[in-house]
Amino acid sequence: MTNSGPKNNSLSYAEAGVDIAAGNHLVDLIKPLAKSTRRKGSKPSLGGFGGLFDLKACGFKDPVLVAANDGVGTKLKLAIDSGVHHGVGIDLVAMSVNDLVVQGAEPLFFLDYYATGKLDVKAARDVIAGIVDGCKQAGCALVGGETAEMPGMYHGADYDLAGFAVGAVERKKILPAKDVKAGDVILGLASSGPHSNGYSLIRKIIEVSGYRLKDAAPFAKGQTVAEALLTPTRIYVKPILKALRKGLGIKALAHITGGGFTENIPRVLPNGTVAAIDLFAVPYPPVFKWLAKQGGVAEAEMLRTFNCGVGMIVVVEALDAKAISATLKRAGETVVTLGTIRNRKGREPQVAYAGHLAE
Repeated sequence: MTNSGPKNNSLSYAEAGVDIAAGNHLVDLIKPLAKSTRRKGSKPSLGGFGGLFDLKACGFKDPVLVAANDGVGTKLKLAIDSGVHHGVGIDLVAMSVNDLVVQGAEPLFFLDYYATGKLDVKAARDVIAGIVDGCKQAGCALVGGETAEMPGMYHGADYDLAGFAVGAVERKKILPAKDVKAGDVILGLASSGPHSNGYSLIRKIIEVSGYRLKDAAPFAKGQTVAEALLTPTRIYVKPILKALRKGLGIKALAHITGGGFTENIPRVLPNGTVAAIDLFAVPYPPVFKWLAKQGGVAEAEMLRTFNCGVGMIVVVEALDAKAISATLKRAGETVVTLGTIRNRKGREPQVAYAGHLAE
């Protein structure tokens, strides 16, 4: 028989490693942040059992809800190791809301999940402040979330993130449109860097390069390696919604995430078509050149791992390409013409490359 010890030897949740008081303090700190994301249809109020949203108040007539969720991946390791947490909060929002807008949807609200072994209130607040910034950039409300302190599941103050976004689109305006065809033009919107993809490879490249996170970045003047690689994912929502609401001929959008051009562009192409991409037109930033050189990464691998400088693909009617490009530029985007849609020849890949990425 096992000795269970004295009956008066009671344990508490805190002694098991969970600090309820710290969690409550965090909620108090972030309540005003969440409130600042209020938009039509929402009344952000943390602390309840669920977040409420009034879809009717947004003015939709025949809406279809669109939902997306994602994380930040091993980019979190760079944030944890460098102590710079704000940007990954923006990343968390960006990865989901950019997936919503490619279907023509307006992001409406967002929820986050923050899991850690030992709650560091300051780090958590920095992350959630970034989430709030991301929600403001996307025009959606932070209506709730969950903070889970799980000793034994995570090492020390290491944490993981998950984000959940819901948007809506009028049924008749769901993208991609059914009329994507040969002759349509492919535009590209510049990225802010690797965004939140390929960081397991990036971390390996840093390791073999001999650089440390605190070293000056040879590819970003005035920044350390960590600061440059923690540049947040660009959120394309407001410029794209502006162009869509003008009724211009945007037929399809592709968010360039893990899988790069090679895997993501075919997701919006009809059977029998190919995206013909001119690699000489890709705005290939120094960070990608550095990664390719330091890691000896082949061009084909770069194109199916990273965005290589283009975070969003926009497929448009040829006659509307100039007007759409101008609208997106006025909204702050850097726009390049990457190629065209053409008919597929036999069993060739659905993304056909010409030229090479700049060296």
